[in-house]
Amino acid sequence: MPVSVLTRFIAEEGGQDLLEYALLTAAIGMCAVVAFNLWSGAINTTYSSWNTSVNCLWDPATKC
Repeated sequence: MPVSVLTRFIAEEGGQDLLEYALLTAAIGMCAVVAFNLWSGAINTTYSSWNTSVNCLWDPATKC
């Protein structure tokens, strides 16, 4: 009996699409995490620059 269940599990392709979508989603998620880690420094620098520029516009008495 256990051999026939294993054979049927290998032969059937019912969950193949779900597994492929799960692997694709995991791969895209991993790429997003890596990209965010690579770009976080540039994002931080840009945000800090914008923040300084906005603060200089708000209070022009300070020297920027």
